[in-house]
Amino acid sequence: MKLWYDKPASLENWNEALPVGNGSLGAMIFGGIEKERFQLNEETVWDGGPRDRNNKDSLEYLPKIRKLLFDGNIKEAEKLTAIAMAGTPEDQRHYESLGDIFIDFEHEKQEICNYERFLDISNAVAGVKYSCGDVEFIREVFISAVDKVMVIKLDADKSKSLSFMLTLNRERYFDYIYANAKDSVTLKGKSGSDKGISFCSMVKVVADGGNAYSIGNKLVVEKADKVTIYMTARTDYYGDEPEAWCKNTIREAINKSCEQIKYDHIADYNRLFNRVKLTLKDYNSEDQLSLIPTDVRLKKIQEGETDLDLICLYFQYGRYLLISCSRPGTLPANLQGIWNKDMMSPWGCKFTININTEMNYWPAETCNLSELHMPLFDHIERMREPGRITAQKMYNCRGFMCHHNTDIWGDTAPQDLWMPATQWPMGAAWLCLHLWEHYEFTKDYNFLSRTYDTMREAALFFVDFLIENNKGQLVTCPSVSPENTYSLPNGQTGCICIGPSMDSQIIHALFSNCIEASKLLQTDLEFRGKLEELIERLPKPTIGKYGQIQEWAEDYDEVEPGHRHISQLFALHPSNQITLKDTPELARAAKKTIERRLSYGGGHTGWSRAWIINMWARLEEGDLAYKNIEALLSKSTLPNLLDNHPPFQIDGNFGGSAGIAEMLLQSHTGFIKFLPAIPKAWSKGEVSGLCARGGFEVDFTWEEGKVVKASILSKAGETCRIYFEGNLKAYNNGEVVGSYNEETSLLTFETKIGERYEVY
Repeated sequence: MKLWYDKPASLENWNEALPVGNGSLGAMIFGGIEKERFQLNEETVWDGGPRDRNNKDSLEYLPKIRKLLFDGNIKEAEKLTAIAMAGTPEDQRHYESLGDIFIDFEHEKQEICNYERFLDISNAVAGVKYSCGDVEFIREVFISAVDKVMVIKLDADKSKSLSFMLTLNRERYFDYIYANAKDSVTLKGKSGSDKGISFCSMVKVVADGGNAYSIGNKLVVEKADKVTIYMTARTDYYGDEPEAWCKNTIREAINKSCEQIKYDHIADYNRLFNRVKLTLKDYNSEDQLSLIPTDVRLKKIQEGETDLDLICLYFQYGRYLLISCSRPGTLPANLQGIWNKDMMSPWGCKFTININTEMNYWPAETCNLSELHMPLFDHIERMREPGRITAQKMYNCRGFMCHHNTDIWGDTAPQDLWMPATQWPMGAAWLCLHLWEHYEFTKDYNFLSRTYDTMREAALFFVDFLIENNKGQLVTCPSVSPENTYSLPNGQTGCICIGPSMDSQIIHALFSNCIEASKLLQTDLEFRGKLEELIERLPKPTIGKYGQIQEWAEDYDEVEPGHRHISQLFALHPSNQITLKDTPELARAAKKTIERRLSYGGGHTGWSRAWIINMWARLEEGDLAYKNIEALLSKSTLPNLLDNHPPFQIDGNFGGSAGIAEMLLQSHTGFIKFLPAIPKAWSKGEVSGLCARGGFEVDFTWEEGKVVKASILSKAGETCRIYFEGNLKAYNNGEVVGSYNEETSLLTFETKIGERYEVY
């Protein structure tokens, strides 16, 4: 469980640096010898403050836009939409880098040897070690969620060997930087406007032996034996006074020993990380690949070699990243998690919710990190009030909604002025499906009771927004199929449309969840009845002229057949409206859809490739899923194993980890299925700690592609159903429980909370 390299990252190549984080504070570690760099982030350092960007003229022109679309006048509809439905101003707030720490070391001009840079994801500790002449230098870095500090430990095996100058800096947009003590330096600023966020970062140096002092805004250490550097940062987003908070946090950390801080950090991290273990074994595999640097192993995969251990590392790396950038009480993971080097980051490094933010949380439940879902749920609540205003001002609808992006303030107005994406009203609806997903995995009735109103309010928007098309169906209008463009028979192209397939699929899922939640909670009978009536009038997935699932209400051609979004297959994954068992014809059409996309060069972005892995897994095409894992690693993975869109986006990491879990275990059809998409290359292995719907935690081993033995922990006391072709039995404390139905191939047994059941 270690990424390692035999050379430093280039100070100019962020894509080689290694990420650490505690949910709110993040750093990229470069591992330099003469000059070290730590690029810093704090989750709430965003440009500017909250504002109302809703277009005051939208409501007046909405009927005209709809009429133009129904009349087939696409260009005029898009022209008017660009004016009347755009946000004012067009852009939401964006995420910014916090700055950098640079350390300039005074090394004797001697040979450097035995260099190693590493990230141990089993303990969330990074480091560097090398020898300069006859002195070995060791550097260790971690960011504690317990003590809310980054700790940089510098050591050498000979006394008085550590001399350096430390600089804390930010590219631009800050007000003050000063040494507030002989061993500390502080950087302060305010983002954007008068309503912007105030921030502070602070560094303190504690030297063992030698001399430490400040000159200007620099910290200097001379001939120390050991040095510990403490860094933290805070903004006023959560109501704190940033500088006072930083001073107090560092003071409290220093009152503990560095060893205790590290012990508490590892214990806290292990509580999450150690829940899941995965081993993949090919009977012909070699065991020496871990002795090769990670970037070299990645190149070998690019050259066609097999490295199952690297796939296991990649799977766990996704879990490491989620633990490191999404903790209860923090913001959700943005487009880059929390790791961003730019003042004006790609796509603003916001929460893009036409797939990317949702994909960030696909591994949360299956990979046993359920509580890390909470920051997303908290942000949905932040969006409700702005979303109500957008629903009312722009559409005269009740409920709350959001378009394809949101920011730190929960902004719900349209983002950008880009016709393929901007006018898409489904963002809040898709996010609210995660609330139900969390309930399905945990069976937490109290959680469902607390969040039902949020799901209901998202559904209420569509009760008002849906309109009847010429087939008598209820559809969205205007909308888009995220970020794609269609071609009409007359050669005209368009993006804005009536009732794209993904919209109906998301609404079907949202209405279904609300109906089921209403039944479970025994509440809201009238609203449930309304949804039951409306859901029957939603368009169903339709097969088009190429044997594919149609992307639009009409069987249009795509301008870009190999497009990165495959939105019409939302019903396959992450939803369960298309399954092999219940809708075999649609499943075949889904396969045709993926094949068609790939034949035209699809899957060329990291997150798109990750989605394809999950879809092949749902279609139980193990070898095809594995082929796309290899493509994800060989074509869309950076040397530090971060996902390459390009540029870096973290969604491919999370989607990739979720896809591997989906190949090993599925539960979206009402029963547990082991190894639904196991490829031939994964002939032998074992996994523990994966989660299934119904509140089950599952361990199992397999050989020759077949399960040998499984163990299931019941965390909610639900009935367990396992699909298996062959006579399985379940045991609890040595006693046979439940029964196997040969006709349905289902093993069914009742469970008790906290009890473990052996299956073989």
